[in-house]
Amino acid sequence: MTHALHHHTLADIARHLGVAFAGDADKPIRGLATLKEAKPDQVAFLANRAYLKDLATTQAAAVLLHPEHGKNCPVPKLEMENPYLGYAKLSQLFDPLPARDKPGVHPTAVVAENVTMGEGVSIQAHAVVEEGVTLGDHVVVGAGSVIGADSIVGDKTRLHANVTVCHGVVIGKRVILQSGCVIGGDGFGFAHDGEGWHKIAQLGGVVLGDDVEVGSCSSIDRGALGDTLIGDDVKIDSQVQIAHNVIIGAHSALAGCVGIAGSTQVGKHCMLGGGVGLSGHLTICDGVQVTGMSLVTNSIHKPGVYSSGTGAMANSQWRKNAVRFKQLDDIAKRLLRMEKNTRDT
Repeated sequence: MTHALHHHTLADIARHLGVAFAGDADKPIRGLATLKEAKPDQVAFLANRAYLKDLATTQAAAVLLHPEHGKNCPVPKLEMENPYLGYAKLSQLFDPLPARDKPGVHPTAVVAENVTMGEGVSIQAHAVVEEGVTLGDHVVVGAGSVIGADSIVGDKTRLHANVTVCHGVVIGKRVILQSGCVIGGDGFGFAHDGEGWHKIAQLGGVVLGDDVEVGSCSSIDRGALGDTLIGDDVKIDSQVQIAHNVIIGAHSALAGCVGIAGSTQVGKHCMLGGGVGLSGHLTICDGVQVTGMSLVTNSIHKPGVYSSGTGAMANSQWRKNAVRFKQLDDIAKRLLRMEKNTRDT
């Protein structure tokens, strides 16, 4: 359930979504909720057929739904072809966070003298902004966050609490960085001399496009020489690791615990499910979807859905299959010999 700091009328809601409705235009709406939990001053939505059972008994002021479900709606309806998208748009109206932002620099923050700040910037308690940083209009630097020297942060970008942006990073407009993420940490670069490791200084940077979101405790490493590049509107979930010099195309989405090794390029409009791993120096073309927990070790040049691995099964069954897996090569060779003998006869 969500609550709003500002109230809207049902007419405001419909206008925001660009849809028609029949009902009390002046009815105050104070939040969003599920069909089952909604109160008479809240809007609910139906985007998953699994919750259709709750529609008949909902107490919501109105329901956002697909036209095919409108005839069964007992309250005013807001019909859209994509009700989940409508829910996303409405959620912005009731987000209390922006109203809590107070422009200005908190007394405990440390801001270098040569920092360039636009209008309406908010730098919260114990944040650190180092030399040569440029902050665009209405940037929010959350409590305890650090922005390294010579970094650039675009308009309306928000760093939640305890975000680390290292030196020389470029961040676009309207970017959201969730707590604990690190943008521009050193890439994993070492040379071995036969006995030990020698660190390779990571001399590149990171560039995030506009409208990017990076989840909590995710890492995007700076490039070894050139930059690590994240395109516009890329959405990155929590606990994702993106190695040095990776390139991710615009509008792609990475679910939790994805790991991408160095110098791999992911195209536009790609989706990587939870726990997907991409080996290094690969090319993934536009429009690829990789299902959860898959390991990709070769480049993908054709759009589509790709999977690897097997789902969980009873351990006793898995142990038998694991033994048979080791026998596959021998079985394949025996089958080839049998087919050859059959042709020869």
